[in-house]
Amino acid sequence: MKVGFVPAVHPRQLLSARVIRAFEELGADSLWAPGHIATDRPVPEVMTSLCWLAAHAEQAIVGSAVLLAPLYHPVIVAKQLAELDRATGGGRIRLGIGVGGEYPSEFSACQVPVAERGPRTDEAITIVKRLWQGGPVDHDGRFWPFEGVAIEPPPTTSGGPPVVVAGRKEPAMRRAGSLGDGWMPFLFSPEQYASSVERVRAHATAAGRTLDDDFEWYCFLYVSVDDDGDAARRRAAEFIGARQAGDAARFATVIDRVAVAGTPDDVAARLQAFADAGARHLVIVPCEREDPIGAARRIIELVPSQPVASPAK
Repeated sequence: MKVGFVPAVHPRQLLSARVIRAFEELGADSLWAPGHIATDRPVPEVMTSLCWLAAHAEQAIVGSAVLLAPLYHPVIVAKQLAELDRATGGGRIRLGIGVGGEYPSEFSACQVPVAERGPRTDEAITIVKRLWQGGPVDHDGRFWPFEGVAIEPPPTTSGGPPVVVAGRKEPAMRRAGSLGDGWMPFLFSPEQYASSVERVRAHATAAGRTLDDDFEWYCFLYVSVDDDGDAARRRAAEFIGARQAGDAARFATVIDRVAVAGTPDDVAARLQAFADAGARHLVIVPCEREDPIGAARRIIELVPSQPVASPAK
């Protein structure tokens, strides 16, 4: 089992090199950059944050969680990620992508219809993967047609960084199985995760793909641990409500389904349940404003050390 973190400092504070190093010293296998373009909350831009992580993390995988693919031109994304892959020595970059849509204001700002977010994301994945193969590419697509485009120099990683598909619904599972190199749902219960593994595999089979051991099974989790389990749940609801399109009252009623919160024993059992459901790389947001590093230190001790095999086929 691997564990990564979204460094949960206050969004108006700079994610410092010191904080990044502290998470690496804890043993984090990965660090992830969140981001939006235009919302009603103070949120960083994901590619800028990803570059900052790549510049300062020395060993951990660094990824986007997530880049809203329909809002970004895929040729530019392919070029940027190729540069980051080369700068970090190859193998340490992950392109986490999602469709967004919960904040229509940023779609309006980027002049992208919300209704097109799914097909645009499918086309974007196809484009970046083809460009990372090397050589001039012609693409006769609905949204981004072009001729004779090449990304030079190419990524160090053969075929480019893995594309990890995030989401919660069936189209995202189809996208992961048919086009992606990994699956990263969020606000899921262990039961939902287990079901999603089956669905992703079914979509891969329908697309003529076999998901081998290189396919990455992530799960994005909000985690709150406290000796007072009720306090941990309240903190998680407030934290998630401030970051998602909702409020604390809404999440308080479903917190045990959308987060991992409670006493150390509660949290350890819940994390093990995600491992049993097929998750192999947990991406954790510590629900702590003041001391996210301390919270991460406590959480990482509760992460199950096994299993390490791929989910059952």
